[in-house]
Amino acid sequence: MNKAAKNIPAQALREVEIQDMVAEGKCLVRIDNLVVFVSQVAPGDVVDLRITRSKKNFLEAVPTHFHKYSERRVQPFCEHFGTCGGCKWQHIGYDTQLQYKHQQVADTLQRIGKVALPEIQPIMPSPSQTYYRNKLEYTFSFIGWLTEEQIKDETTDYDRRVLGFHTPARFDKILDVNHCWLQPDPSNQIRLAVRDYARQHDLRFGNIIKQTGLLRNLIIRTANTGDIMVILQCYRQHEAIEPLLNYLYERFPQITSLNYVLNNKGNETFHDLEVVCYKGEPYIHEEMEGLRFRVGPKSFYQTNSEGAYNLYKVTRDFAQLTGNELVYDLYTGAGTIANFVARQAQHVVGVEYVEQAVADARINSEINGVTNTEFYAGDMKDVLNADFIAQHGRPDVVITDPPRAGMHEDVVRRLLEMRAPRIVYVSCNPATQARDLELLDEAYKVSRVQPVDMFPHTHHVENVVALELR
Repeated sequence: MNKAAKNIPAQALREVEIQDMVAEGKCLVRIDNLVVFVSQVAPGDVVDLRITRSKKNFLEAVPTHFHKYSERRVQPFCEHFGTCGGCKWQHIGYDTQLQYKHQQVADTLQRIGKVALPEIQPIMPSPSQTYYRNKLEYTFSFIGWLTEEQIKDETTDYDRRVLGFHTPARFDKILDVNHCWLQPDPSNQIRLAVRDYARQHDLRFGNIIKQTGLLRNLIIRTANTGDIMVILQCYRQHEAIEPLLNYLYERFPQITSLNYVLNNKGNETFHDLEVVCYKGEPYIHEEMEGLRFRVGPKSFYQTNSEGAYNLYKVTRDFAQLTGNELVYDLYTGAGTIANFVARQAQHVVGVEYVEQAVADARINSEINGVTNTEFYAGDMKDVLNADFIAQHGRPDVVITDPPRAGMHEDVVRRLLEMRAPRIVYVSCNPATQARDLELLDEAYKVSRVQPVDMFPHTHHVENVVALELR
């Protein structure tokens, strides 16, 4: 612990009032000119603190006793709140969550971006605050995490073979989940049926550290069309896999796409592995404004379908399309935005790194009768070069929706060279968006900012920025 932390008198850590919420869902308090980040609290709570981590410029702490609870608190609705690694803001009212997310966007753009900003439009709430996700990933573990209550309960012998979520900051600790409020039914029933079948038939639950066993991961995707996709990941081939899949397909006739993957890699990603479609179709469909989007096991699709519709409407609005524009859609994924705006544009050119996603994008244009799109696969900084622009033309509008890391500096440089009249920047990480806006400030001014909440009860927020050429 650093000197400053050691010099904090013990009484200074007692009856401390939590002052504010900050990035990553933590709260903040200042003690003797030191910034202290506190988890598991809400602004307005009065607590005693125990310092858990000490850095040069800040401390981290957890509450040990509550003297007063904040008026901004609400009763968490999930029995696993506080132990599960998700939905960390359940104890805070949704209106308050939106207020802090809006402030987070404003503070981040001002502190990191350092660019002139218009008045930021009020954050757009998620249409649903529970059961809003269309995709969840569960992990098998042969020795699941026990809560404090379970440890103290000496009368029950708990089955440690579990299928659930990671506990906070622990990749190797999995919490068994009775009911998850994130994904609509039959998601919970499918997960519990798989877990119970595996227990009853003595199938080997995975060892995350040693990467041994049979059962590794279960992915469930539910679409707004009613389609359901299930993907079972196993460490190796085994005769028990097919009976499990057969049982699942018979038990849940709602499943329209049943798949499995053999994965003994060091991580659970399977973009480079074969996905075997065991029953049904190798894809599901989502619908949006009369468009149907084919979603395969490797496809990216916004995990909040209703929220995605809001996000894409904002993006289209910011693009100010009249029907005469050439649009570049960067990081196009499965071409969702490209196809969504194509009816209002003259031509749309999409670029995406993942080849399978580009194949999905082309199929999505085809099944919707969209004929004014074309898609290209490759690393954005390599594809988006002078020859590409000369071949396809200088865009009137660029829509860019990069991953959390933001855009590569070479891509930003290319945007500055292209000098499209308008750029619409969609981001799931306002911090990297702000960094890129600072670079673009050389030629562009920010004209509109619209935060969009896609992930209630978490600190995550999407943000759309419109930029105009100076």
